[in-house]
Amino acid sequence: MTFLLILALRLIRGGISNPTDWIINHLLMMPAILVGLSLHEFGHAFVSDKLGDPTPRSQGRVTIDPRAHVDPMGLICLLFAGFGWGNPVQVNPSYYKHRRRDEALVAIAGVTMNLLIALTSTLITKAILELAPDSFLYSTAGGVVVDMLRYLISINIVLMVFNLLPVPPLDGFNLITQIFNLSQYSWYRELYSKGGLILLLIILLGGTSYILSPAVNFFYGIAIKILNM
Repeated sequence: MTFLLILALRLIRGGISNPTDWIINHLLMMPAILVGLSLHEFGHAFVSDKLGDPTPRSQGRVTIDPRAHVDPMGLICLLFAGFGWGNPVQVNPSYYKHRRRDEALVAIAGVTMNLLIALTSTLITKAILELAPDSFLYSTAGGVVVDMLRYLISINIVLMVFNLLPVPPLDGFNLITQIFNLSQYSWYRELYSKGGLILLLIILLGGTSYILSPAVNFFYGIAIKILNM
């Protein structure tokens, strides 16, 4: 039902006006989506594992293999609606030595991976644009490579900013929960249990665009400045 609502909204807004262009763009986008989602979840698993929690490793999540991290519905939503998610990494905070600090580190690990991917992709793109011969840059292969790298930059910026929203169950909410110890309040569990519905309503009503667009444009603007330096 969620997917049907998103697809209907997308069609009403004219988001798939040219099916051929949509297919080509999304084929070029797919590697960036898989990399962004997989390494985001790997970041959570890796940090939790290093902090002493055996759960991610026992479930085969300390890997960059997309098959361990990609959620089919999350992938479809990202393709059709511009937002999505991976298969959440399960952790057991009881293993952490400094619970609030370590939970905050695990929460921030995913978006940190997206930031590093976006930065690395920007530097690689800059190197290609400056060092590659014109015969490659203006070829079909060169155009595909550059387009895929640009998607790596933009999609990982979007994933980073989206996951930093202070709405449960996103990483941003988990981070401020540990910083301000929100779990001590009586309303916390009820808010968290309804977080998915709240987030879905915000997305369907277009509320995230007021926050996402300025932040994404800010970080993408930095990437463009690096490319043009």
